[in-house]
Amino acid sequence: MERPRPVTITDIARATGVAPSTVSRALSRPGRVNAATRQRIEAAARELNYIPNTQARALTSGRTQTIAVLVTDVTNPFYFGIIRGTQQELKSAGYANLLIDTEDSGEVETQMLHRMRPSLDGAILAASRLSERALVNLAAEIPLVTINRNVRGVQSVMIDTPSGVAQAVEHLASLGHNDIVYVSGPEKSWPNEARWTALRNTAARHGVQAHRIGRFPAARPSGSAAADAVVNTRATACVVFNDLLAIGMLTRLRERGVRVPEDLSIVGCDDVFGADFCHPPLTTVTAPIGKAGRVAVAMLLSRLAPRTPAHAIRRQVILPTHLTIRESTGPCRLAARPIISNG
Repeated sequence: MERPRPVTITDIARATGVAPSTVSRALSRPGRVNAATRQRIEAAARELNYIPNTQARALTSGRTQTIAVLVTDVTNPFYFGIIRGTQQELKSAGYANLLIDTEDSGEVETQMLHRMRPSLDGAILAASRLSERALVNLAAEIPLVTINRNVRGVQSVMIDTPSGVAQAVEHLASLGHNDIVYVSGPEKSWPNEARWTALRNTAARHGVQAHRIGRFPAARPSGSAAADAVVNTRATACVVFNDLLAIGMLTRLRERGVRVPEDLSIVGCDDVFGADFCHPPLTTVTAPIGKAGRVAVAMLLSRLAPRTPAHAIRRQVILPTHLTIRESTGPCRLAARPIISNG
């Protein structure tokens, strides 16, 4: 039995009464075709069961209309907003989104990008674990934008969580907390160091002691060890690398009979899904996570667009954050006690 011939752009053009070139633009660059025509073409493509041949398109145009989005842990709610934001922006521009979980490994990042390079027009790296030199080298091979990595010569979207951490310190100081512990995140996390630096500097300005403990994985199960470590410091407040770690700490503190915020105030970071209905609801640094994904796509597509002048390509965008105060922070009710751990 003879196999049916695949539907082509010419078939769609014949069905809609427009030129094949218009069909091609509508399906690959929808923003360049008026809405009514684009909708008519898309409807015909669906009716005819048109399947785009990305390999053929790549051979003729040098483009695959595919962008890779790399995250360190696809199960982390922080990345939900980035994934959703990038997908929405790419879909509206006619691009496919290839999601890659790098398992918190810079080596996996490099391997996957090199392996998939023939199938990609570019990549977005969220919280990359690569070294600065590796990122610069990679950016010379493939157009890319990083999220939450500040490397000279590489386009980036920065979520300004350090300013939010500074707000958290000021909030805790206003509640009478004189000893604040920073619960550190993963060793290879660039935002982790930036947040600690912001906390330390702000604490110094307000005459507050600041210490750092651990380098904990940014996951809820790590909260048990982090909570025990904070209790041993005898501090009255802590700022935690991210919300997942903070939520895990709340569970362990409840098991130990440590009251939050009466005995210990806790501030998280990112305001992920679940931060507002844990017990107690978490005070946290609210970040525009979805917007970061959308802006990263816009920056990358602007670079990929033909005839875009160099001066029009944005090299870095910084997105502001703010502190959202909930029930996990309160006035200091204990006399100041020395912190045992050193940061």
